[in-house]
Amino acid sequence: MPIQQLQSHLFNGVYADVLRIDTIHPIISGNKWFKLKYYIEDCKQQQRKTIATFGGTYSNHIVATAFACKEAGLNSIGIIRGETIKFLSHTLQDAANYGMKLQYVTRDLFKNKQAIQQHFDNNIYWINEGGYGIKGMKGAADIVALSATEKYTHIIAACGTGTMLAGLITTAKPHQNIIGISVFKNNHSLETDIKSLLKTVHCSKPFSVNHHYHFGGYAKHPKELIYWMNELYSAEKLPTDIVYTAKLLFAVKDLCNNHYFNKQDKLLIIHSGGLQGNLSLPLHTLSF
Repeated sequence: MPIQQLQSHLFNGVYADVLRIDTIHPIISGNKWFKLKYYIEDCKQQQRKTIATFGGTYSNHIVATAFACKEAGLNSIGIIRGETIKFLSHTLQDAANYGMKLQYVTRDLFKNKQAIQQHFDNNIYWINEGGYGIKGMKGAADIVALSATEKYTHIIAACGTGTMLAGLITTAKPHQNIIGISVFKNNHSLETDIKSLLKTVHCSKPFSVNHHYHFGGYAKHPKELIYWMNELYSAEKLPTDIVYTAKLLFAVKDLCNNHYFNKQDKLLIIHSGGLQGNLSLPLHTLSF
C-alpha cells in the first residue's frame, strides 16, 4: 500500500508518513474493507443472504457495507440513527443506490441494538456499528501486517468505535506507541471498548487515546477545520475528510508543534479513507 511522506513545515520537522489505505478502492476505501471482509466471509460460510448493520447519516461504514454486499451478492439493511429525513445525505443516497434498504430509528431506540434485532428475521447476519467486534479487529490488524512498518515509533489513527485501533494494537511491535484520536465528543467508553476487544485475544499492550480534537463532535466541521483541510492539501496534496482524517492530521500537526514528539521519532499516520463524506459540503468549499 502506498506511503506518502509529509514534507512541509506544518509538522515542525517531525518525520511523518501517511499510509494511504484510502487509495485501495474507490468505494470501500481505507479501513472499511479490512473491517468488513471477515464478516462477509463468515456470512457466506453460514449461507445467510442478508447483512444488517448500524450507522448515522454520514457513516462511511454504511455505504461501504452496502457496496460490499452488492459485490458479494448479498442483501443489505442499514439501521440509521435518527428519524426519517426529507433529503438523504450523499452517503445514504449512495448506500440506497447500492441496494441497501434504509430503516430509520429514534436515537433512543438506536442505543438498544438487541431490541431492534428482535423486529427482523432470525437469519439476518448482524454487524455492529463501525464493524466493531472480533472479526473487525482481525481485519484491521491486516492493515499494518501487510505493510513494512517496523521503522516507526508511533502509529496514529482516528477513532470512532475503536475497532481499527484495536487491530493496530494487536500487530504493533514492542517499541511502537499506538495513539488514537477520538472524533466523537464525550466518547467516554472508547478506551473500555478497545480493551474489551483486546481481551478476547489476550493482548495487554499499552495505547493512548486523545479526546481533544473532535472539533465539536462527530462530523462537525467548523471553519477552522475546513481551512486546515485546504491548507494541508495545498502543502502536501493530501486529501482528507471532514469526519475522521482532517481531525487526525490536525491533531498530529498540533502535537508536533507542541513538542509532544521528539525529533528522532518516526510517525505513521493511517489514512482511513471516507472521502465521500465531503460530498455533503457545498461546492467549492474544498480546493480538492
